[in-house]
Amino acid sequence: MEPDLSNYVLEGDNSMYRLPSGLVAPVVTRGGLEDANTANSGGAIRVSGVSIQHTPARRLWFGKVHNDPGYRSVTHHHGEAETGGYVLSGKARIYFGEKFEDYVDMETGDWVFVPPFMPHIECNRSRSEPLTWLTTRTPENIVVNLADVPDDELPGWLNR
Repeated sequence: MEPDLSNYVLEGDNSMYRLPSGLVAPVVTRGGLEDANTANSGGAIRVSGVSIQHTPARRLWFGKVHNDPGYRSVTHHHGEAETGGYVLSGKARIYFGEKFEDYVDMETGDWVFVPPFMPHIECNRSRSEPLTWLTTRTPENIVVNLADVPDDELPGWLNR
């Protein structure tokens, strides 16, 4: 049975998202055409599929992060942005805490929330397989790189 939409009323105004043609429509970023001109933290390579840089989005950054085998990011945080992540493939670790003595491990299919202004280090635990994350933040891809921490000060990193 089809829903009765005769009394449906559009709430809100989405006219600010009009394309140059005047039409308000979904905007597709084709695979391989993501925007690579985005902030990164060391070798954590981020590309955006939905961002202010190449879509009408104004309060959302959604992209993919790639980490080579054995790679770890420099110490960083994402400013005011709330960050959500999904491990698309691989084995991840995020170090955090006052001296980066704490960490959480994740694998393919795991989700993570990183609070605003939380200094952390993103790592690929595997020495042979790449790590790929899907990441979203609001309002955009804020990356503030901080003074780095030596590998030997990260618990369990050298002997993983």
